[in-house]
Amino acid sequence: MSFEEQQDFARQVADLNKYGQALNRCESVEEVVSLTLEAMSLLFQFSYSTFIEVRDGDLEVVHSTNPRLTQGGKPGPVARQAFEADDTVVTTGAEAGLDGDSDVTATLAVPAQVGGEVTAILVTRSTSVDTFGDEYSRPLEILASHAATAISNIRSRERLERARQDLETRKEMVEMYDRLLRHDLGNDLQIIAGFADAIAGEVEGQTAEYVGKIQRAAESSADLIERVGNLVNTLEEQDEPEPRDLRPVLEGTVTEVEANFPALSIDFDPDAAGYRVFSGDLLDSVFTNLVSNAAVHNDGPVRIDISVREAGDDAVVVVFADDGSGVPEEVRSEIFEMGAKGPDSSGTGFGLGFVRALTESYGGGVTVGESDLGGAEFRVTLLRA
Repeated sequence: MSFEEQQDFARQVADLNKYGQALNRCESVEEVVSLTLEAMSLLFQFSYSTFIEVRDGDLEVVHSTNPRLTQGGKPGPVARQAFEADDTVVTTGAEAGLDGDSDVTATLAVPAQVGGEVTAILVTRSTSVDTFGDEYSRPLEILASHAATAISNIRSRERLERARQDLETRKEMVEMYDRLLRHDLGNDLQIIAGFADAIAGEVEGQTAEYVGKIQRAAESSADLIERVGNLVNTLEEQDEPEPRDLRPVLEGTVTEVEANFPALSIDFDPDAAGYRVFSGDLLDSVFTNLVSNAAVHNDGPVRIDISVREAGDDAVVVVFADDGSGVPEEVRSEIFEMGAKGPDSSGTGFGLGFVRALTESYGGGVTVGESDLGGAEFRVTLLRA
């Protein structure tokens, strides 16, 4: 018998809709799990129900009414089969139980996808039926989809909240460094520069040369402090991440960089960037920094391919791949540190640190590797709104 042919089909659909709406209102994963198990009990009234969450390819029992399964433990093999096949799995007879002593006669495992990834698996076991047909699998699939969507939304909210808290912590840190640089170190540099100026006209020969080096070093350090201070002010002024359209930001970046760097050729399909992401007003600065770097740090014409890819159900990755000289593997782990720069770089080393600070404040991140074009590939991850 199919799901639609059941006598109580209308009631089950109504119950599923009711639970779906309730799941979307849940504030925590624990609430989702509890409500889902309640729904499984109401719909099927079978012996055992298990809720499994999938995180980074690892299956974990969140809760189960089966005494042989523990919270945080590994589920039975049928859940792994459903996960790997990305399809509903039914087992019967001796294979249905967790071990040879089980009284379970049939097991049904249903995976739920969100954004192309299996994020949850519902498993129900019966000691009274010989197998599970469409009248059981279809409603459980609908319920699993509701539960997986609810959990995905909760996880996205949690990541965004962590990003907001990180932003506040970052602001406190940069304020402290700003005071240290501008006040303490700035005052010391003024003293050094003042004494160097005072004796510059009183000496000659090699001593005068040394004084000149002191003056230039003091001026360079003061200039660096000023630039770091401007960066600090920029980070301090960042508001909490808000939903923004990704496409116009990338289109603006491409237009600006192409106008400023004629030797740069950019491949970009705006139609592939039709997403809304959580970010701030300086997202365009993140993109402009990465694209212009390819022109600044390479000699001659450079080609850049900009693409946007989905990363699960709750994030997108903006990829900047070029055919330049690339980033040496030995410096990739530290290139996003504030002040870090390559041996041949003439910059301050704060550009990529600025990029990382901003993307992390949005709840995302940035990495670098080797592109298929032979150069560098920067990947900016952003949460979908």
